[in-house]
Parts: sequence; C-alpha cells; structure tokens
Amino acid sequence: MEVLLQIGLLVIGFVMLIKGADWFVEGASKIADKLGIPQLVIGLTIVAMGTSAPETAVSISAALKGSADIAVGNVVGSNIMNILVILGITSIIIPLSVQKSTVKYEIPFMIIITVIFAVLGLTDNEIFRGDGLILLGLFIIYLAYLFRMAKKGQAVTEEVEEDGKQDSVLKMIVLIVIGVVLIVLGSNVSVDAAKTLATIFGMDEKLIGLTIVALGTSLPELVTSVTAGLKGKADIAIGNIVGSNIFNILLVIGVSAMITPVTYQAAFLFDSIVCVAAAVLLFVCVLNKDNKLKRWSGITMLVGYAAYLGYMIVNM
Repeated sequence: MEVLLQIGLLVIGFVMLIKGADWFVEGASKIADKLGIPQLVIGLTIVAMGTSAPETAVSISAALKGSADIAVGNVVGSNIMNILVILGITSIIIPLSVQKSTVKYEIPFMIIITVIFAVLGLTDNEIFRGDGLILLGLFIIYLAYLFRMAKKGQAVTEEVEEDGKQDSVLKMIVLIVIGVVLIVLGSNVSVDAAKTLATIFGMDEKLIGLTIVALGTSLPELVTSVTAGLKGKADIAIGNIVGSNIFNILLVIGVSAMITPVTYQAAFLFDSIVCVAAAVLLFVCVLNKDNKLKRWSGITMLVGYAAYLGYMIVNM
C-alpha cells in the first residue's frame, strides 16, 4: 500500500509540474514580448530562477540537516541531468537554435564555474564560507552581465501575438507566480515520494542525491524546456538549462556554504568530471554553422547519461 501511495503522489507531482511549467513559460514569454526584453534574458533569469527553486530548497535544507551528500549530489546530479537528459530529450523532440551570445559567453562561463566548484570542493573536501563568498561574487558578476545584455537588447524581440495584446502585464505576472508555485509544490511532492520509494528499495544517500533527488528537482527544467521548445521559444529552453546550472552552483551552493560549510567528498571526483564533461559536450554540440542543438546531439547526450547511470549502479 505504501508503494502505491508514493507512486500516486509522484503522478500528482508530475501533473502539477507540467501545468505549472506551461503557465510559467506562457507568462514569461509574453512579458518578454510585451516589455521588449530578449527571450534569452528571460530564460537565463526568471525561468532559470523559478526552475532552480527546488534545488535551492532541497540543498539548503539538506545542508542544515547535515546531509551534505544530498546537498552536493543534488546540484552535481541536477547539472549533469539538465544537460544530458533534459536538453537531450528536448533536442530530440525539436532541434533547438542557440543564440551566438550563449555559445560565446554563457556556456563557456558555465564550464568555468563548474571547474571552479569542483576544485574548491575537492581541494579540502569541503566548501567553506570563504568559498561560498567566491561563488556568490561570481554570481553578482553574472547578474551584471545579464543586466548589460538586457540593456543592449542583443536578441531580436519577436512581435507580440494578437492574443498577447489582450493580456495585461498583471495577468502574466499572476500566471508566472501560479506556475512557480505549482512547479515548486509539484517538485516537493515528487521528491518526497521518490525519496520514500528509494528508501524502501534500500538505495544509499549519495546515489539518492545524484539520481532520484536530482531527477525530482530537475523535473521543472525538463517540463519547462520541453514546453518552451514545443512553443517555439528555443531561447527560453536553452537559457533555462544554462541559467539553472549557473544558479545551482553559484547561488544554491554559495548560499548553502554561507549557512554552514558543505562537505564535498572525494567520492564526488568522478561525478564532478562527468559534470564538466557534460558542459563541454554541450559546447561542442552547438559549435556548428547553424548554432543548433540537433537530434543526433540529443541522442549522444542520452547515451552518455545511460553510461554514467550504468557506472553508478555497478559501483554502488
């Protein structure tokens, strides 16, 4: 009965996530059109922050409870999953065009901070408050870059659709807020159910953090990116993932480390290497004349994640 109950909660959580993401993307994209804000900036900021809310809540809660394996595993696992699984699935469903600024600046920045995160953690096997300050400092630099990009309006703003003209800014903000609430609540319900199921089947904490919790907290990114891709909002789909990965490392771990030093076990070395490799793979996949994340790239990413998951299961 317990297993059936948790499966039922998982389904409820998924429904909340899907509906929340649909409203969230609709509200965010229409606000971008109405106010003349580049879609990419919306994806890298509002959408990325909204879909990173579950990682923030789970990691800070785990840090306060002394479950560092879940805090670090959640971020590392989510970042790997965001690229290899979420962008993999999304690009198989619909190839995604990538802005030149994303290829030139945002993805390389994501690779750099992923390396910095691994070095800070593996040097002393702990992310101290000083390390947290470094990460938060880089986060401020990133926000300054986004503010500058928004002012320049590097992306060409699409024309507002007819139905968009009839929508007030207040209505769009309400859609965004309701969407975020449903995403966070749905994620929490899904994660709790998944953790309970994992415990029933005897999975250890590190594996739970890297897989079940990472998948649960990455569900908002998945449904948001797929929804954005299907609605023709590729900038939001890509920006959501790149922005979320940056937020996860700089903000989530930065804030967690400021609250309490976060243990970074040597066992995370392999996972850190995979995390960097996934970011590099994304960079390589979009280095083509069309600047597109194509279906073959998505298949490569999913195969890569399957190999990673197989390695973890074998080495449990």
